[in-house]
Amino acid sequence: MTTKSAAAAARATVYGYPRQGRDRELKKAVEGYWKGRVTADALRATAAELRRTNWKQLAGAGVHEVPTGDFSYYDHVLDTTVMVGAIPARHREAVAADPLDGYFAMARGTQDVAPLEMTKWFDTNYHYLVPELGPGTVFTADSGKQVAELEEALALGLTARPVLVGPVTYLLLAKPAPGVPADFDPLTLLDRLLPVYAEVLADLRAAGAEWVQLDEPALVQDRTPADLNAAARAYRDLGALTDRPKLLVASYFDRLGDALPVLAKAPVEGLALDFTGPAAANLGGLAAVGGLPGKRLVAGVVDGRNIWVNDLEKSLSVLGTLLGLADRVDVSASCSLLHVPLDAAAEKDVDPQILRWLSFARQKTAEITTLAGGLSRGTDAIAGELAANRAALASRANSPITRNPAVRARTGAVTGTDARRSQPYPERAAAQRAHLGLPLLPTTTIGSFPQTGELRTARADLRAGRIDTAGYEERIRAEIQEVVAYQEKTGVDVLVHGEPERNDMVQYFAEQLDGYLATRHGWVQSYGTRYVRPPVLAGDVSRPGPMTVRWTSYAQSLTAKPVKGMLTGPVTMLAWSFVRDDQPLGETARQVALALRDEVGDLEAAGTSVIQVDEPALRETLPLRAADRPAYLAWATESFRLATSGVRPDTQVHTHMCYAEFGDVVQAIDDLDADVISLEAARSHMQVARELAAHGYPREAGPGVWDIHSPRVPSAEEAAALLRTGLEAIPAERLWVNPDCGLKTRAWPETRASLENLVAAARTVREELSGS
Repeated sequence: MTTKSAAAAARATVYGYPRQGRDRELKKAVEGYWKGRVTADALRATAAELRRTNWKQLAGAGVHEVPTGDFSYYDHVLDTTVMVGAIPARHREAVAADPLDGYFAMARGTQDVAPLEMTKWFDTNYHYLVPELGPGTVFTADSGKQVAELEEALALGLTARPVLVGPVTYLLLAKPAPGVPADFDPLTLLDRLLPVYAEVLADLRAAGAEWVQLDEPALVQDRTPADLNAAARAYRDLGALTDRPKLLVASYFDRLGDALPVLAKAPVEGLALDFTGPAAANLGGLAAVGGLPGKRLVAGVVDGRNIWVNDLEKSLSVLGTLLGLADRVDVSASCSLLHVPLDAAAEKDVDPQILRWLSFARQKTAEITTLAGGLSRGTDAIAGELAANRAALASRANSPITRNPAVRARTGAVTGTDARRSQPYPERAAAQRAHLGLPLLPTTTIGSFPQTGELRTARADLRAGRIDTAGYEERIRAEIQEVVAYQEKTGVDVLVHGEPERNDMVQYFAEQLDGYLATRHGWVQSYGTRYVRPPVLAGDVSRPGPMTVRWTSYAQSLTAKPVKGMLTGPVTMLAWSFVRDDQPLGETARQVALALRDEVGDLEAAGTSVIQVDEPALRETLPLRAADRPAYLAWATESFRLATSGVRPDTQVHTHMCYAEFGDVVQAIDDLDADVISLEAARSHMQVARELAAHGYPREAGPGVWDIHSPRVPSAEEAAALLRTGLEAIPAERLWVNPDCGLKTRAWPETRASLENLVAAARTVREELSGS
């Protein structure tokens, strides 16, 4: 048992907290501001109230040191870009004229100016805005946001720690700005950036900061000696500053590996390390470097990315070991709690037995404070909490909800043949061309059409009992009729039904699969004002019956053109859910794949000739360390093939991916053996097309020509120019024309204009190719 004297200094803290508010007040205020219904002052007031509420909740729960600066209107990496003055040239005038509008223009773009590129934050489903840098970048400090939020927290009488993206991670996340050679390395700007960080640190110290946290998650990835030398130099220089707060350098999401001794030797006052999942290896690494004598260690022992209750006794054991490795050990989550919902207690519809297994941000905060109390005062002081925790863990381990013998027998009987198409791609391609009769450069969309206010109202009315099922389904039929008729009129070649019945591309399926459960208030930020409710994967997965056949078949009955069946793939079903942690991910993926295989078979039997199985999370879920990737990619690609390989050769299988670094997984994309892949490419100017060509990708591809995460409407000539760029890498007979992603978040006016321009662009380039 931990003694009181051994850990008297243990305190509870967190790195960040959900931003949106209990009822997504931030989303409503920001979108209201964009539409002109909310003033800038009202938006700022809402944001300030949300920050105060979060800090008071944390302090009331026993958190000794609250984070500041983690709150953002859109994205914390974009906030860092503003803090260091790295505003792209095309946005400087707008930012100078109105900083708030300019900020949102960088995030979303305008009709005349493109936004920053957006991609996934490491291996999470959060998206950040990619900094654009070049040899001419001039950094200037703007600490206004960080100082103001610190002062807000201090005015409440709280102990507060500003949290910043660290300089090394900021540069490693950046890309060469448009027009800058692709081989430019942003890390060469480190010496230019460090004085700006020094100025920000001095400003925060003057405002009352005792500690400042600098997040360096990029150091948990495989790093070159040059990268590690840059990290050593950065913290040598920042540590040598005299006018600064104490520095806490944080990492999360994986083990630090070779970067750990670099940071351990740095002249900073503390490190914050992740000790969950693969990052548990940090424990051995810390011992190997002799610990952190004379320094503070913030130990992330509560999983900040999943929603299962912590094993408190196991965490206390880790903390007890860490006591001998640092001067002071504090307790935290493994990363910011941004990645989990706010409060499990709000979930009144979840089975009480399962609810006791769940831990959202507020519950994780309680776990952290309990662990800090146990570490400081001994386990007798938290005996009641430990007993309740043991009971919850035992309840889950022994529950029949988690195991289905029939599902396990089926997955155990899978063979390698089940995950292979019956014919090789060239033979399939010939059969599909004959069957579908599509033109050169066929046009399509990714799946969803705008989810209008009327659709959301109809869904809410059905839940509330204000309309019956018949009335709701009539509204869905009318929407499908409109979407199909519009696509036919516009000249789209392969249609979709628009998915008006779907609330979310994962949740919709999770609600129809055994083994999943849905939440009502479990919102998590994906990007900007886009929030999702990841379902909870609590048990073995199976499909009680068809999920999409009815509405796909109805859409097909309205047109002679092919209508795609639209499914979400097994990897994405896991990645965008809170997945069970009591069995290997590959086993769970195989269960989901078999459920989807049944759905694919039913769609084909109903006459669907094109079936798309989306896997946008394939790259996102890629382990951060190269050594861990082969095992992941083996089960990830096998699960996709298992879901799709039961179809006839003339049935065309599509997949879709978006907003990721595709070059890292181009071999895996090939291994999926999909007949057609559509990918985000507009913001990156067709980079993925070049990556596919360099790999020798042999199948059909549709790199996107319309950035759907911006409200701007691309002209027909702009889309045609991107198509011509795509044709430099992909031959015309294998090139498709499509947007970057689904159209759910767009409004109808911009959708009509953009899609008509996309079809016109395809027609123009076809004519150029034919010489007419």
